[in-house]
Amino acid sequence: MAQVSEKELNSMRRRAATVANHLVPVISSSDCQYIVLNDASMNDSYHRIHGEVPTHKVVWRNECDESGKKFTDIIYKKAVGEGIAKITINRPERRNAFRPQTIKELIWAFNDARDDSSIGVIILTGQVAGYAVGGGHVLHMVCDLTIAADNAIFGQTGPKVGSFDAGYGSSIMSRLVGPKKAREMWFLARLYTAAEAEKMGLVNTVVPLENLESETIKWCREILRNSPTAIRVLKSALNAVDDGHTGLQALGGDATLLFYGTEEGNEGKTAYVDRRPPDFSKFPRRP
Repeated sequence: MAQVSEKELNSMRRRAATVANHLVPVISSSDCQYIVLNDASMNDSYHRIHGEVPTHKVVWRNECDESGKKFTDIIYKKAVGEGIAKITINRPERRNAFRPQTIKELIWAFNDARDDSSIGVIILTGQVAGYAVGGGHVLHMVCDLTIAADNAIFGQTGPKVGSFDAGYGSSIMSRLVGPKKAREMWFLARLYTAAEAEKMGLVNTVVPLENLESETIKWCREILRNSPTAIRVLKSALNAVDDGHTGLQALGGDATLLFYGTEEGNEGKTAYVDRRPPDFSKFPRRP
């Protein structure tokens, strides 16, 4: 049996203590023990060093379209001094049902936020909180994350009105909640509460309606203080399978972007400009 040094043993003890700090045992009525995340795990070394996420209110600036006119179907805002954009479907008199004009304005706003290098997170929401049904339900599913108010209702109505979504509305749903649950949601066209949606993995978390904006901003700020390149590549990797060749191309583009910033990536270009053979022998071939 291999001997473990005192140094290695202490290292293992520290790792075990770190993991234990994030977990807490819970005893069920059947006396079976389970492990869940401990709320106190927020008091880890990362948070002690970097501090908690700021809770100050966002100062929003209204944005207009390319001609300087106000939008008719959406509200588009950017946070002053923060990398957050907010796009709100603004048709409360129609329960935020979207039409071709809405889609046109959404596309313009998303493109603008994407091309703005100061923006790192986009919030998509509706001016009437409550229902995410039909097309609105598909919109939230294709978002990276979903934070739901406790009064939210989710579901599809397509088969009831002679409609369906055989694209992302079906395939993404199946990946989120599983094939059986996805069939249930489409074939029976039932509606589900926010608590039920969270239980099946359809949303990330549920918060009181009055805390919806502040909790969403908190999540945005947590994302924004992480590595933007890491988030970019992770998003591409998570979407690559569902996006097929387009997704692989996006992932390849991110990899190329990173490679061109390395010394090895610059060697070929520099050698070409200097009219000399490139010397790639100085770069390691990693296993």
